[in-house]
Amino acid sequence: MNLNQITLPASNLKVSVDFYLKMGFTQIVDSPHYARFSCPVGDSTFSLSLTEDTPHHGVTIYFETEELDTWIELIKSRGIHIDQMPIKQNYLWTEAIVHDPSGNTIKLYHAGQNRLNPPWRVNITYGA
Repeated sequence: MNLNQITLPASNLKVSVDFYLKMGFTQIVDSPHYARFSCPVGDSTFSLSLTEDTPHHGVTIYFETEELDTWIELIKSRGIHIDQMPIKQNYLWTEAIVHDPSGNTIKLYHAGQNRLNPPWRVNITYGA
């Protein structure tokens, strides 16, 4: 099984679409209530769905790149506000944080081998 996509709530679809285009994603579906994007690397996608409800807690979505500092400088040059510049976390990921126009949290990060194989990794499956 593989994760296909995640859908984020958007209170203003046009503003949110413009934000994600500035972030460097390619829009592949465009409708009045829905937009879908492909990531610059790999075959992952995510979408936005217009909602009248403002998310109370929002959503957190992670995008990984080996060129984190370069990506941060690029989106800053496009007017994206960086809420937290890249910081090495105690779980061995380097993360920056931005928020989209609907309040969803976006973590831009680099984890390398630690993304799937941290020193504390376990392998638990159903029935184990």
